[in-house]
Amino acid sequence: MTNTNGKGKVIAIDGPAGSGKSTVARALAQRMGFDYLDTGALYRAAALKLVSAGVSEDSGDDAVLCSVLRGTTIEFKQGMVYLDNKDVSEEIRTPEVGHFSSVFSARKPVRDFLLDIQRNVGGTNGSGGIVAEGRDMATVVFPEAWRKFYITADEQTRAQRRYAQLRKKNADVTLSTAQSDVASRDDRDTKRSIAPLAKAPGAIEIDTTNLSIEETLERIMRELY
Repeated sequence: MTNTNGKGKVIAIDGPAGSGKSTVARALAQRMGFDYLDTGALYRAAALKLVSAGVSEDSGDDAVLCSVLRGTTIEFKQGMVYLDNKDVSEEIRTPEVGHFSSVFSARKPVRDFLLDIQRNVGGTNGSGGIVAEGRDMATVVFPEAWRKFYITADEQTRAQRRYAQLRKKNADVTLSTAQSDVASRDDRDTKRSIAPLAKAPGAIEIDTTNLSIEETLERIMRELY
């Protein structure tokens, strides 16, 4: 573990699905001695709540989303995700919840609901630093982050990584399905009207297509100091 004197520092990592940002962010947080914030898990938890309440993905009524989310609690503690005080860490990792997470993340009530939660998770207001990864960490959630990175890879590589990830969880998925999933997420993430996926000004872009996790991590460490 690196002694970084990282009080209050935020490392923001954005990137598309399958780029490797989650794995890299977790490894970086461990090496730095920082807290880790998986914002995708928070969006999955919100999606799980909405779906469980019967909200359809094509519901155009923002008032319905606000009503369901009002009073909802979502917490990310020590790598575990709690929805209304229930551990849903495994439940949110299904392809179905992932799909709804991508869909509902484009809705303003969902993004507004999760904004303060994201900013208050982990060490952002405490004694340590935080590695936050997602789609809009450096552009919206932590625009004043100490360091900003944009992790990407070509679409084929990201689809293969997504396929391997789902197969590891015994999900019934084909490479073609994974490719379609990645393409759909890219389309939603980059074209949504609210906080679209984009490289933040000043962010360092790292293409991981031909890089291992360790090589990516070493590249980030060189940029930090």
